Amino acid sequence: MKHAPLFKLLAGATLALTIIAAPVAHAAHADKDKKEALYPNATRKEPKLDLTSSKDQKALNEGLDAVNAGDTAKAQTILQSVLDKSRSKYAQALAQQGLASLKYNAGDTKGAIALLSQALANGVMPNDTYFQLEYELAQFQLADGQYQAAIDTLAKWRAEGKKDTADSHALEGNAYYRLGKYPEAVAAMKQAISMTDKPKSSWNQILMASYAESGQTDEAAKLAEQQYDANPNDATALNNAVAVMMQAQKYPEAIKLMEKAKAQGALKSDKDYINLAKLYLVTGQNENDPKPNALKAVKTLNDGMASGVIPSSYEAYKLLGDANYIAGKETDAVAAYRKAIPMATDGEAGVRAGQILVVQNKNREALPLIQQGIAKGVQHKGSAYMLLAEAERGLKNKPAAIAAMRKAAEDPETAAKAKEWLRKAGAGK
Repeated sequence: MKHAPLFKLLAGATLALTIIAAPVAHAAHADKDKKEALYPNATRKEPKLDLTSSKDQKALNEGLDAVNAGDTAKAQTILQSVLDKSRSKYAQALAQQGLASLKYNAGDTKGAIALLSQALANGVMPNDTYFQLEYELAQFQLADGQYQAAIDTLAKWRAEGKKDTADSHALEGNAYYRLGKYPEAVAAMKQAISMTDKPKSSWNQILMASYAESGQTDEAAKLAEQQYDANPNDATALNNAVAVMMQAQKYPEAIKLMEKAKAQGALKSDKDYINLAKLYLVTGQNENDPKPNALKAVKTLNDGMASGVIPSSYEAYKLLGDANYIAGKETDAVAAYRKAIPMATDGEAGVRAGQILVVQNKNREALPLIQQGIAKGVQHKGSAYMLLAEAERGLKNKPAAIAAMRKAAEDPETAAKAKEWLRKAGAGK
């Protein structure tokens, strides 16, 4: 079964961009030992620089410094002037790179890509500058959703620059993930993580999601637990781990992890407590006796409410009502549903409370709850009207019971049963 990707927002392409070194610095280092170069083994033949104008050098330094300082207006004016007036292709290329960064920061990734592509096509740049810009182009392409283009640019960067970094494989893995090529994303992310002792958390998030999407749910769950164990105070690590385990339908493992977090005081939010309670109920449904897990759900919710972590809300009280009902604590279930009703936007809690009361033969209490629930709206309207009919019948109000059952007969879900009831009651028409 195809699942929705878990981490596309978490694993976004967050680019920390800094303009490359100023042109004077490049010229100063040009004659140093090649071993100090960033790309000493590049196959590209390094061209001769054509930047000779001190005026251009000064303008470029000022313009690029303005980009890094966030002074957009100043940077735009200076760099555009260099691009328009300088005869140096190198100066033009650096101006284009600076202007590309301005466009990227303004949200115009396509404009940024166009300028960087022009700068690279220019040709008159030292290898360190050229390959830095090429790598930046891959980042821009990823940010613009051009995932295959980003992969292709990285392949060219790696082949010609003879450079291999953890970050480049992570960027590649991100692109593969967004293309839905999950095995390739797994391979790229594993390669990235193997190349550093400090992998970024987003890399593991993409790896977990790629495992899950490619059907390797055991690997996803294992990595998720490892990430939480390594970061027990990180709420994001806990939420990611639980999400992956739930997607893999490893509910007992998810419960074990959340119980550990609860014991360590790491459950900080109402969502944490509510998710744990839901996990108990989901797991209980798959067992012969759901009551033990339902009781655990009740305790979890009560603990969260008592500590003030879970605020008063419709969701919390309705869930508490459901848990109590499954646990066989019907009086507590009705009490929880009654607390949910004033905050409800639908009538589910009222009808559920009414159902319990009808079974207990407390029809007079049940009747207004069911009526209010129907008025607010319920998912299974026919069933609610059948319940209303039972309450009216219990109160010896046959005409009202027949009227309610006729409403139930209008719902395809309950039409057959309702019509049979009406037939036996002598009210078939």
